[in-house]
Amino acid sequence: MAKQVKPSQSEFDEWLGEDLAITTEDFDIEEFPVLPLRDTVVYPHMVAPLFVGRERSVKAIEAAMANNQRLVALAQLDEELEEPEPHDLYVIGTEVVVGRMLRMPDGTISIWVQGQRRVKVQRFTQQNPYLAVEVTPVKETSEQGLATEALMRAVLALFEKVVQYSRNIPDDAYVAAMNADEPGWLADLVASTLELSVAKRQELLEMADATMRLQKLSVILASEIDVLELQNRINSQVQSEVDKSQREYYLHEQLRVIQNELGETDPYLQDVNELREKLSQLKLPDEVRSRVEKELGRLSSMSSASPEVGVIRTYIDWILELPWNQYTEDKLDITEAAKILDESHYGLPKAKERILEHLAVRQLAADKMKNPILCFVGPPGTGKTSLGKSIALALGRKFVRISLGGIRDEAEIRGHRRTYVGALPGRIIQTMRRAESSNPVFMLDEIDKVGSDFRGDPSAALLEVLDPEQNYAFSDHYLELPYDLSKVMFITTANTLEPVPPALLDRMEVIEFPGYVEEEKIAIARKFLIPHQLEQNGIKALHFTDNALSRLIREYTQEAGVRNLDREIANICRKAARRIAEGKQPPRQVVAQSLVRYIGPPRFLMSDTEQQDMVGVATGLAWTEAGGDTLSIEVTVMNGKGNLLLTGQLGEVMQESAQAALSYTRSRADSLGISDIDFDKIDIHIHVPEGAVPKDGPSAGITMATALISALTGRAVKHGVAMTGEITLRGRVLPIGGLREKLLAARRAGLTTVLVPARNRPDMIEVPRHLQKGMNYMFVERMDDVLPLALQDKPMPVSATKARRQKAALPEA
Repeated sequence: MAKQVKPSQSEFDEWLGEDLAITTEDFDIEEFPVLPLRDTVVYPHMVAPLFVGRERSVKAIEAAMANNQRLVALAQLDEELEEPEPHDLYVIGTEVVVGRMLRMPDGTISIWVQGQRRVKVQRFTQQNPYLAVEVTPVKETSEQGLATEALMRAVLALFEKVVQYSRNIPDDAYVAAMNADEPGWLADLVASTLELSVAKRQELLEMADATMRLQKLSVILASEIDVLELQNRINSQVQSEVDKSQREYYLHEQLRVIQNELGETDPYLQDVNELREKLSQLKLPDEVRSRVEKELGRLSSMSSASPEVGVIRTYIDWILELPWNQYTEDKLDITEAAKILDESHYGLPKAKERILEHLAVRQLAADKMKNPILCFVGPPGTGKTSLGKSIALALGRKFVRISLGGIRDEAEIRGHRRTYVGALPGRIIQTMRRAESSNPVFMLDEIDKVGSDFRGDPSAALLEVLDPEQNYAFSDHYLELPYDLSKVMFITTANTLEPVPPALLDRMEVIEFPGYVEEEKIAIARKFLIPHQLEQNGIKALHFTDNALSRLIREYTQEAGVRNLDREIANICRKAARRIAEGKQPPRQVVAQSLVRYIGPPRFLMSDTEQQDMVGVATGLAWTEAGGDTLSIEVTVMNGKGNLLLTGQLGEVMQESAQAALSYTRSRADSLGISDIDFDKIDIHIHVPEGAVPKDGPSAGITMATALISALTGRAVKHGVAMTGEITLRGRVLPIGGLREKLLAARRAGLTTVLVPARNRPDMIEVPRHLQKGMNYMFVERMDDVLPLALQDKPMPVSATKARRQKAALPEA
């Protein structure tokens, strides 16, 4: 046994702390062993079972049993302490009598104790082998009168409700409380039965005034009633739902067994049960599940011969087959994604960079980012649609596509309401069902080909689909349920943005797909087109020389993309496949000289006009949906009455450019040396060849002015010069669009010098450096800068000039 150590009085005073405002009875101080309590408080007059296992506590009980079976029960300040010291215990406790003690096989002791009276610790007399204290009884006070009686009745009434609601308090507790005739006894009895924390129990124990204890207890009981009422309400609702589902299951099972016994299994009810089983296995939003359960209830109550059965059944099938909460996991490896994009497509740096940026942001802030709405704009055959498939492969998502070309009915997007016969969801929901995922890469092809008529405007219906702020709750007329499209990555394609409504264009991030230069087309043919066509046509090996590909590109295809180039390569491969099938020696390589034998004579050759300097003929540059193109503008001057003739299917803007060019020329007649020409006696005819092709736009302004001045002055236009730019009446050269495509067209045509508006200089950053090699780009601000670069310094020889002027009835300069 450890040696007993008696601490000093100053140490006990420090443990006890400040004295509490409690009146002790005028009795002698008594000494008792201490029983520390972990998670409970024993009240006077109350009987409580206790399990004791700590060594000092066991010895304290043994000491009490050897003496007068009394000890002091003190609650611990910290329930987790294994060996509490004097300063770890409350100073107010209860004197208890040990009624029964049983030793357990594991060494613990089970005892029953009954509280006697409240006591206050004066000082601790020992710590080992058990704690012992000197205590004095606490004098209990209470007010006698009607107020106390009313308070007791109020506490009893509240306690009765608590007993009714609580499942942990027995009914006998209320009976015992009814027989408590003293306020202090009643308060202690009620407090001992409630589920309170040790701190609250100790607070009630330390209240010597019974009236105050009852008041505090009434507040606790009222709060407990509120909690129990809410708990019972929740339990009732849960139990009601459980009982309802069990009852329905029981009835369905009964019906199934009865039908099986009678051999009358109804396939209609069997279908309904299968739908219920499928519904129970799916994870659906609450609103969707509620709607399906409602429709299933209607379906089960109808006769199988009812005409509405098919409508409801189709509606339920559509809802259950949609991927409401099914997602594929994104691949976030940027290096692997870049490799996939490079292997599937050549060039297109802007589009690839945007996808890799999307992956990077998704790695860093997946919960905050919104899926982009991309719009790929460019000529046909530049790889817009196929890049969408590669993006889906790089992201690890499923790819779906719909073509919007020619759609004129708004219901194609939003679907028809179920009131119509044969109603179905719109193409957006139909495609999501086919995707089997809520986050696919969704391509809307040819968005610039959407039309509108009396049935509505489909582009207006697309506003909700392509708006990240709205598409989280897309509403289809058929479903009449919000469908979340916010996780879908939408990609739209267009050849031009002019037909796209501004409101729809504002919701998309535009990425331009420029046309390919010759070097890029050769690389694409070697890497993608030729291997693909060899495999498709069953040819093991066939080599195309660089000269053959260059001639194929220049003389047999004239396009921004590579679609026609792919067709011509396929045509050559078929010729080789036929020779193999006929048992002849197959060709080993295709050279430039053999193209005529395989696919006929060249289709695109530069005209004679473009090969020599001509008077009144200038070369301009134009932008088309198929990419850039060269544009020859011819001007002829003849006898007449001052008319300006315009031919070649010119649009209004282009006609105005011709008028502006003529006005500028006439205003500068003196400086140009044509002041002696009487414009009222001549006709000027401006013609743009390929008259069957409509043409419009202001970018041919300086080309028309150059050709017109050339025709009037006799100075020939340099054949290797192309130009583009809008002209004003003061001779200023304004910027134009589609510069890259126009420069590509100039390079394809073999032109070496291009006159570009000075304000288009920043756009040159989009022109690849290899495209600029061998080309001379001159930036001009006024027509005064254009004419020295585009026209010869001197007029044509006198004889030719004289003949021309005589033919036009013009006076000689």
